[in-house]
Amino acid sequence: MKYSELPAEQGLYNPAYEHDACGMGFVAHLKGVKSARIVQQALNILTNMEHRGAVGSEVNTGDGAGILIQIPDRFLRRECGKLGFELPAPGDYAVGMAFLPQDTAQRQDAEATINRIVAEEGQTLLGWRDVPVNPAPIGPSARKSMPFMRMIFIGKAADVEAGIAFERRLYLIRKRAGSAINTKQHSGYVYFPSVSSRTLVYKGMLTTEQVGQFYPDLSDPEVESAIAMVHSRFSTNTFPSWERAHPNRYLIHNGEINTIRGNHNWMDAREAIIGTDVFGDQLQETYPIVRPDGSDSARLDNALEFLYLTGYSLPHAMMMMVPEPWANHENMSAEKRAFYQFHSCLMEPWDGPAAMCFTDGSQVGAILDRNGLRPS
Repeated sequence: MKYSELPAEQGLYNPAYEHDACGMGFVAHLKGVKSARIVQQALNILTNMEHRGAVGSEVNTGDGAGILIQIPDRFLRRECGKLGFELPAPGDYAVGMAFLPQDTAQRQDAEATINRIVAEEGQTLLGWRDVPVNPAPIGPSARKSMPFMRMIFIGKAADVEAGIAFERRLYLIRKRAGSAINTKQHSGYVYFPSVSSRTLVYKGMLTTEQVGQFYPDLSDPEVESAIAMVHSRFSTNTFPSWERAHPNRYLIHNGEINTIRGNHNWMDAREAIIGTDVFGDQLQETYPIVRPDGSDSARLDNALEFLYLTGYSLPHAMMMMVPEPWANHENMSAEKRAFYQFHSCLMEPWDGPAAMCFTDGSQVGAILDRNGLRPS
């Protein structure tokens, strides 16, 4: 079962045309000092963006809301200790937030597949943790489609460097697991809001106020972060679901990508000619780079993630995908104009009224669409 109640294509409705307009924000400590205060400030921002989110006919079923934070090592170390396993040093382990089937047999089947793939990729399965949730505040539709939330803890292999190299292994694990489980031959379904050694995403088919209520973890004083991104979804002409809530794995945005069909087709076409050393002969296992069933923002995030993991810095990739109006910009430096001109030969712009925030867990930034149509 998928974590949505999306209807099939019918009449004037076509899921390919889904866009949304939302609210977003982030809080960051300029010196990188982690604290629970940052998390609570971000949740306050989220609650105050209720007017930029939406509900359906049920006032307690939201279009989607969530928060992305740095991995709260002190908190997770304590919780894993209670479960009987120890975590390695920060950076040497990753946490995956997994949306799994509510059915026990399907869930166990999916977890067994994930465990097998972790081992095949040479990493160590440290353990699983049930994510505490409080479904009391959420509405019937959200509850009906609610997944079972679990965290998976993955230890880094000794021959893999911490940082981006480890993130690439985690990317392969996630892509392989999704491809293996989300098929007609498999009875279950899995979606990973995040699998990273740096960041952790809590999100769902929630209202802005419900995020902190639904996830008791977020109220723990040891859940600390120096960066917190929050998002409230207003799905206008789209349908809500647990997985389409933001944050995505690297970005949030408050608008729509009007060129998404062309962008997606070009990314699919590039798969035949892409060459990179970082995935070796496993490059094909990362395909499709862009998930066809994702929202426009999810597909933007898919492309950004691939560029980042194949060697571009996050700001570089964002400037490449969402360029400024450089051609006739009189005040732009020649060097910057040359940057945009060069990259226009590599990738077409992802255009539409949208402001975006992005992070890899160590830096955070924001960018406007090139027409400035959706200021924040």
